[in-house]
Amino acid sequence: MAKITVIPSTKNQHTQLPLGSISLRKVAAYARVSTNTDEQYTSYEAQVNYYRKFIQERSDWEYTNVYADEGISGTNTKRRTEFNRMITDALEGKIDLIITKSISRFARNTLDTISFVRKLKDKGIEVYFEKENLWTLDPKSELILTIMASIAQEESRSISQNVTWGKRVSFQEGKVSFAYKSFLGYKKENDNLVIDEDEAVIVKMIYRMFLVEGKTPSGIASHLSTLHIKTPMGKSTKWTKNTIESILRNEKYKGDALLQKKYTINYLNHTLVKNTGQIPQYYVENNHPAIIDQDMWEQVQIELTRRDELGAKYSSRDIFSSKLICEDCGGFYGKKKWHSNSKYSRFVYQCNRKFDKGKETCRTPHIMEEDIKLKFIEAYNFTMKDKKRIIQDLTEMIELLTDTDQLDKDIDNLNDELLVISELLNKLVKENSKSSMTQDDYNKKFAELTNRYERAQEKHNELIKAKDNKKVQALNLKAFISNLKRVDDKLSEWNEPIWMLLVKSAVVHRDKSITFKLNNGKEINSSIR
Repeated sequence: MAKITVIPSTKNQHTQLPLGSISLRKVAAYARVSTNTDEQYTSYEAQVNYYRKFIQERSDWEYTNVYADEGISGTNTKRRTEFNRMITDALEGKIDLIITKSISRFARNTLDTISFVRKLKDKGIEVYFEKENLWTLDPKSELILTIMASIAQEESRSISQNVTWGKRVSFQEGKVSFAYKSFLGYKKENDNLVIDEDEAVIVKMIYRMFLVEGKTPSGIASHLSTLHIKTPMGKSTKWTKNTIESILRNEKYKGDALLQKKYTINYLNHTLVKNTGQIPQYYVENNHPAIIDQDMWEQVQIELTRRDELGAKYSSRDIFSSKLICEDCGGFYGKKKWHSNSKYSRFVYQCNRKFDKGKETCRTPHIMEEDIKLKFIEAYNFTMKDKKRIIQDLTEMIELLTDTDQLDKDIDNLNDELLVISELLNKLVKENSKSSMTQDDYNKKFAELTNRYERAQEKHNELIKAKDNKKVQALNLKAFISNLKRVDDKLSEWNEPIWMLLVKSAVVHRDKSITFKLNNGKEINSSIR
């Protein structure tokens, strides 16, 4: 029989110190408060002072530091600077014991709590949770810690749900709140949102440069950066394309507010995602003073859509870019310089695809810039003779476009039909699982119902699109009328803003005539001689 000799341990498995040895433990504390309110700030100060005194009163403990995060949520450790610094210091051997008020102060995320405790434990570093009287080097601690950490996480989830619910109730009541400090053009006065006139000038400049001057968001951003104008955050003069686009698309500049554009999908890491229909949204009209009038704002949205559809084809290099079109190929005209090295040097406009290899040459002519301007003036003056009648006709057309009662009825009927078909499909599937229906019969009926559903869905989508198109047309016409009322009845010279506001496109024909297509859909043809 084998002889077994027990060799007793001589070191503590966690601290690696000899058993029975007395050594000062390097002790730190961690404190955290959840908000920046005065009350919570007092709590923050109290925690720091309490733990400093608590540690220094122990003769077997050596005070190292109190790490404290102020105003940071406990559900995620990524943004907790002091917490992360404490963990790093501990793993580097600067701390033997960490004291904290409770598990919920350490972390409200079960995974984070267990992960960090285990990581520290592997290095012989202990965590003491004062409220729970839990020492993590105790063999029984992990099971208890897991249970208590889960409770803390559930508490955080409940708090998050309550906060979210409170916000949505406020939204339903039309109560709007947004970060006005980083919102260009507005400020708070006596708890009211008012226009900051100095910043409003910048907002108006952005809209004018985009709509009237035809500038791109990138071009506007570059211009504002050159002028050293501060961005909405107020910390930089480096503007970006995205910042300009967000200003151009933001309904708040016309005095309205769309609530719940984004929502939190994970209360643990506070991940925000765009709301594309997952949760309700609330649109509040006339919530605050407008910087941009509604007509101009709507016109900007239409122009944004037009440029998005053009994609890379859109250019803002000159006023005729992306508007002058070749009759033969449908491509854009571009600015070309003829006789660049002679006294006869001049600029002309010519189809960009005219001499593309592998295709038939476009037979549309080149056009002088002055000829385009002259012919537009003639077309404009001809049109403005009937200005009052045009406005009247367009107003009546808007009334027809905004009448969507029949479309709404048809859409509702199709919604009902889609619901019925869905119920029939569900019933068919259940019957197939319970009855002796042949597979051929089942497949035939299933195919009939799915085909019926797809046809109804296709028709439904068509009606929705038709309704949206009517809305866009109405907005287009409304904006056109607004511009028409503001401009002169007759032009004696070239006017660039009017060109940008009224003209959607201009088609150049083989006979050197140009058809100007206005934003109201009206077309005017005139010849260049």
